[in-house]
Amino acid sequence: MQFSKTDLEFINKKGTTLKKVEQQLELLKTGLPHVNLERVATIGEGIIQLSYKTASELINNYDSKKEQLDIVKFVPASGAATRMFKFLFNFLKAYKPKKESLNAYVNKHKASDLSLFFIGLEKLPFYDLVINYLQENNPKYNQLTNDEKLVAFVKATLDEDQLNFSALPKGLFPFHKYKDHLASAFEEHLFEAALFLSVKGEAKLHFTISEKHKDKFDEEFNRIQKIVEKKTNTKFNISFSYQKEATDTIAVSTKNEIIREENNQLYFRPSGHGALLDNLTELDADIIFIKNIDNVVVYTYEEEVAKAKKMLAGLLLQVRDQAFKYAKDLDEKELSSIDIVEVAQFLISKLNVRISSEFEKFSKGYQIAYLKDKLDRPIRVCGMVENEGEPGGGPFWVKDQGANVSLQIVESAQIDKKSKTQKLILKNATHFNPVELVCSIKNYKGEIYDLQKYVDHQTAFITMKTKVNKDIKALELPGLWNGSMANWNTVFVEVPLVTFNPVKTVNDLLKPTHQVS
Repeated sequence: MQFSKTDLEFINKKGTTLKKVEQQLELLKTGLPHVNLERVATIGEGIIQLSYKTASELINNYDSKKEQLDIVKFVPASGAATRMFKFLFNFLKAYKPKKESLNAYVNKHKASDLSLFFIGLEKLPFYDLVINYLQENNPKYNQLTNDEKLVAFVKATLDEDQLNFSALPKGLFPFHKYKDHLASAFEEHLFEAALFLSVKGEAKLHFTISEKHKDKFDEEFNRIQKIVEKKTNTKFNISFSYQKEATDTIAVSTKNEIIREENNQLYFRPSGHGALLDNLTELDADIIFIKNIDNVVVYTYEEEVAKAKKMLAGLLLQVRDQAFKYAKDLDEKELSSIDIVEVAQFLISKLNVRISSEFEKFSKGYQIAYLKDKLDRPIRVCGMVENEGEPGGGPFWVKDQGANVSLQIVESAQIDKKSKTQKLILKNATHFNPVELVCSIKNYKGEIYDLQKYVDHQTAFITMKTKVNKDIKALELPGLWNGSMANWNTVFVEVPLVTFNPVKTVNDLLKPTHQVS
């Protein structure tokens, strides 16, 4: 593919290189290999199930050490609320009020999501906002039929010249209705953080957002800061970063032809949450909690959620401190054969590392070098919840192209659905990933790892998107908690289902964890 001088200047301006663009085009053309599942990770086989006593001990471990640590909560929050309303946009596009009633439309299209939306309307946190807007801006609103009122409600919610809620960042959309105010997901993250993140009266949170929404997030924090800090007796240190433009990837047509804008400029797209790995690397912290912006609960459930986070962090500190000791010993001490076996057993039993079957045949020097390589890596402890049919990634034992087996979080899109064996393994999954992670990205010397070294680049995604009503192929980088962390040391732990409360559709706000009783 020949690029013009203007193309090359544009590629350089984005902060990427011609070589990277050519590699992306090759991947889009040839495709990417599916992940090779060896088996499901289950309780006792890759997933730890903790007793109440052990969980309490881990919580105490975290509480006793956190004052000496630099801790931050990392929240991917760049998504817009648009997808929450997809079924409502489809409804407005397809509904013909002069030809059918709303009930007839629901039955004809089997629109159960639309039916649930209308049934639960008054329980939605933004209900009063929309009704007040309609009554103030439409003098004849009260004279409308019930069907007309419902359609007017949807239009007021979505239309660009009305409330246009779908254009809001998801983090700033009103998620919960309390007695005297509406709370955004951003606000709920602050309240939750105060329960487990506060060190010496301060809680640090980092949000990755769209740059165009920075002012809106600043306004929201300024609006709620004094109230939340007073209620929680916590000072909040909030920082923001943006997905780097250099991580955008080029897009092609279904025939692998380069897509261009109307002005003939190359068309690049954001490359998914895997692009946030650089943002994560820039956090100079001892412990990093990771959680999505839309996974919050009303105050009733926050204590339980916070306990689960402390438990995960307590376990991370336990295995991290032991890993640090062994890493230091490998660097500084003359280890006996018994010592070497002890380190290997730790890797196997606590960090789920598969040790080579040839390990005992290695020379002592090579055994030490081998163990250093396996031990000296970032660590993640990931919560896993019981599978109840929710979409999303799950925990599996995966075999890579070099026949190495490791614990991974795998998305269903990465699995070969044409393979009966792979489909059966996927079907037998007992748990899924709620994106509830606690990470250590430093070595025992306090140096931050180069996280790019631990990415499995073969786990990128090719997804189908549309541009001006035409199908296009887009390339997404290995997911932040998927392929981007493929070569981290990994621990999976069962956590309560209450830790998983994402708002993928507006109807999710009707679930108990988003309702103030």
